[in-house]
Amino acid sequence: MHPGGEPSRPIRSWVRSSPGTHLWLAVIALTSLVVALSPEGLDASLLQRSSSNLHQLAHRPVRALLGSAFWIEDPADLLLYALLFELLHAPVERWLGTPRWLFTVATAHITATLISQQVVLLAIRHHDVPRSMAHVVDIGVSYGLAASAGVLAYRLARPWRLPYLAGAVAFFLVPLAADRTYTDLGHAVSLAVGLACYPLTRSPHGKPLALERRPGAH
Repeated sequence: MHPGGEPSRPIRSWVRSSPGTHLWLAVIALTSLVVALSPEGLDASLLQRSSSNLHQLAHRPVRALLGSAFWIEDPADLLLYALLFELLHAPVERWLGTPRWLFTVATAHITATLISQQVVLLAIRHHDVPRSMAHVVDIGVSYGLAASAGVLAYRLARPWRLPYLAGAVAFFLVPLAADRTYTDLGHAVSLAVGLACYPLTRSPHGKPLALERRPGAH
């Protein structure tokens, strides 16, 4: 901090270069505060209404898909998510620019939610899981984080890219193979969406985007 309490220039520059990341994080901090201060029972109701489970998707699809991206189930995890946002979302947004980054994470969040919930629907119809799964709380920002983790692989230079990619794939696929939950499936789908967004890492002229952002770039 500079004298007088003004934030340092590097911090200001970092926040301004990734405005979407920090606005998203600010909203999550606000909703987490609401959950933390809500009376017992009301917090569960808020999370349920903001969920993207089968019930909410059937009745309020747009609100379910959008709203579920702005809540986390346990406010105590806010600092962990803040760290992950700075490590994953902020570098990707700074590199790709806000529109491309937003397209990547939004596509992953929506695709992973719809695919994972379709799997839940099929499991209910085949009596593999109880009907109560249609009302399970399904919120959070992890699908978007997985997408950023995927596209971030293209930001790394060789020889670091392949070890990073192997670690990311193992991190998301091992739980899917072991536990086979719909959330693990959503993470794997999101990672795949992030990896599929390689064309967004190219400039309009077919060249890789610059590793360092130019002054005034989005």
